[in-house]
Amino acid sequence: MSQGENLGPRVIVALDYPDAESAWQLVRRLEPGQCRLKVGKELFTSAGPQFIGALAEQGFEVFLDLKFHDIPTTVARACRAAAGLGVWMLNVHALGGERMLIAAREALQQDSKPPLLVAVTILTSMDESDLHAVGLSGTAQDNVIRLATLAHRCGLDGVVCSSRETAQLRARFGAGFRLVTPGIRPSGSQVDDQRRVMTPVDAIGNGSSYLVIGRPVTQADDPPGVLRTINSELAAFNQPHAPL
Repeated sequence: MSQGENLGPRVIVALDYPDAESAWQLVRRLEPGQCRLKVGKELFTSAGPQFIGALAEQGFEVFLDLKFHDIPTTVARACRAAAGLGVWMLNVHALGGERMLIAAREALQQDSKPPLLVAVTILTSMDESDLHAVGLSGTAQDNVIRLATLAHRCGLDGVVCSSRETAQLRARFGAGFRLVTPGIRPSGSQVDDQRRVMTPVDAIGNGSSYLVIGRPVTQADDPPGVLRTINSELAAFNQPHAPL
């Protein structure tokens, strides 16, 4: 990704719904030019691969958020299967280690137009007490930097991280490394269960490539209006020195 490359819609709406029917009630109100869509474990398990194809038929680019984490061969095959669905981006868990990350990348390189592959670092719902409870020493940022460095070394396209870590990651890895940031809350929104959060404009200013936004859009009375407001704020945010 070059400094001036057009990243397309920067907002990824998280379709955190229990079934396809519930998700379609929102999707039918959205426009592909305004956002991408994220399908996670619950919805994918309920609706299946055919739902991904149906979203693509409506013109939406899909981030398949299944956080693959298994032995290298299994993850590589899962990534190949995901690529076959035509997804725009998918993710694996950086804690799977170097061999798993490389296997995932090599599996996708067989495609003529492979999806973006990003690694999850530390979930934005976790703080330092949570990390210490599972045996990870250091701060959340320490762990994010270490895992992002591993993902970068293994040739992945980017990482999923908190927007509070993006400035350091952007400075370390440059403009070509995608930084996908959950925990984004427009001004005035509730924090909910995310502990490390930031507004859309602040996140882009910090170096985020893409912003994952769920409830502030999905539970709004006017989801398209919320998206238009966010996109207008991002378009008005003109900071030439902020890397993409």
